[in-house]
Amino acid sequence: MRSTRAIGRIPVRDVHPRVDCGSRPAKSVCGETFPITATVFREGHDAIGANVVLKGPDGSRGPWTPMRELAPGTDRWGADVTLDVAGRWTYTVEAWSDPVATWRHHAEIKIPAGIDTGLVLEEGGHLLERAAGRVPRGPARTVVREAARTLLDDSLPVAERYAAALAPAVREALDRHPFREFVTAGPTMPLLVERERALYGSWYEFFPRSEGTVERPHGTFRSAARRLPAIAAMGFDVVYLPPVH
Repeated sequence: MRSTRAIGRIPVRDVHPRVDCGSRPAKSVCGETFPITATVFREGHDAIGANVVLKGPDGSRGPWTPMRELAPGTDRWGADVTLDVAGRWTYTVEAWSDPVATWRHHAEIKIPAGIDTGLVLEEGGHLLERAAGRVPRGPARTVVREAARTLLDDSLPVAERYAAALAPAVREALDRHPFREFVTAGPTMPLLVERERALYGSWYEFFPRSEGTVERPHGTFRSAARRLPAIAAMGFDVVYLPPVH
């Protein structure tokens, strides 16, 4: 009985680049920048995020590569990727629920209108406390925890509490270390990164047997080698030897 891959809480569909539905690797060259895209969506109105997980030829995980929504309302997400090591890579698109972005959206509507202000600020404080636990120890975690304490301090003015959550340092920390829930991974896709020469070249079709001499009309690889400087001078950088039958 054939099994069917389950779809996660947040579907990740139509991932590109792919060749033959992922059975063959897409190709790139070292230093080339190319887009990775996918359709990502979920039920309801909560915010979502997405990122690309890269694995190099040695199996090591590459850097965090966040994706962005390419056009609001289209559910199409993308990221530009540049790889500098030749070999066989893989990439996977991860999608996840973004509770911090969801809270920010609710807060920017309710707080200016004075609707459930105390409740919204308290929810934000507890949310940032949880988010701080996902941030590595150091200044970034401290910044997020201080913002959480300020949000939960009901002795402070509403504007001061709310501003703490929107501080640039807090946004920067959570952009680098987002609070992700319901993480769903799409299919793992193969990617072949080749040397730059594979991207382009001027090819010269070369028949070594035609490069003979008067004494030996049928050329050899040795006699053909004398022709290479002249071929290079014409602007060719690849010599193609047709199959010998």
